[in-house]
Amino acid sequence: MVVLSPPALDHCSLIKTCKPTTSVFTGTPVVDMSDPEAKTLIVKACEEFGFFKLINHGVPMELAALLESEALRFFNLPQSEKDRAGPPDPFGYGNKRIGPNGDVGWVEYLLLNTNPEVTSQKTLSVLQENPEIFRFAVRDYISAVKNITFEILELIADGLKIEQTNVLSKLLRDEKSDSCFRINHYPPCPELQALSGRNLIGFGEHTDPQIMSVLRSNNTSGLQICLRDGTWVSVAPDQSSLFINVGDALQVMTNGRFKSVRHRVLAGNMKSRVSMIYFGGPPLSDKIAPLECLLAKDEESLYKEFTWSEYKKSAYKSRLADYRLGLFERTSGQ
Repeated sequence: MVVLSPPALDHCSLIKTCKPTTSVFTGTPVVDMSDPEAKTLIVKACEEFGFFKLINHGVPMELAALLESEALRFFNLPQSEKDRAGPPDPFGYGNKRIGPNGDVGWVEYLLLNTNPEVTSQKTLSVLQENPEIFRFAVRDYISAVKNITFEILELIADGLKIEQTNVLSKLLRDEKSDSCFRINHYPPCPELQALSGRNLIGFGEHTDPQIMSVLRSNNTSGLQICLRDGTWVSVAPDQSSLFINVGDALQVMTNGRFKSVRHRVLAGNMKSRVSMIYFGGPPLSDKIAPLECLLAKDEESLYKEFTWSEYKKSAYKSRLADYRLGLFERTSGQ
């Protein structure tokens, strides 16, 4: 933890720092959606990393570029105007504070609801008070990313030799799917030289609670993932690709065969980073447990059964870096 000398970031002295990572990770799994072996490669990446880069995904990049441009138009508004879309409830505009439990980062964001069954006044106000082009860009981009997420989940089911290939995707296709969409903006931080070579945390380390999340960012670096041995590595940005994260719920449904990836974002001092993430969650009342068809004979479930609502409430009571699944693991004899 570093407290910067005033006036530089004096209002953000609680933002954590970390040691810099010296090199870019070259081992990121890359999956081409046009590859006949895509399902096998996706399963392998989810088992080994809980993370992969997706190319030839079919999401129009001109649509992503338009949404990025419109998001930057919002983030470049005077602070007083942006604040009218906040504070987040959890939807709406947030600035530096991440969740209700004391986590902070060098980030501002818009969190939007994607479930038509749930009315979010903050989401409605953000969409209605911005130009119509922004509203349409959000709608069309989310629709395109949802479709590729459904396809990935069906390839996973097929790759795992599950007869019912929609067993995962149907949870997100459900009209009551509890999914959301987040646009993060990490402004340049020219005062970083005051940190004596350390990096300022833009968004602290965490796993995503949902089934799967799909990220697209501009060509500014900052994303890091944690490997199985605890090493943090930087992921090279690629604005034409999507990056896929296994979430906690999918880890449970595969009984730990897939691992939800721990990741974070570091702030930069020269260029802003803009990322947009679709978080695919099941309906609130759906039960989450290891799929019986994936359990080998005599294999025990590693997790207790819980509803998505129960896990979501537990997750949002925790700090970002907490191991949230620990409360739902079975102990011997259970």
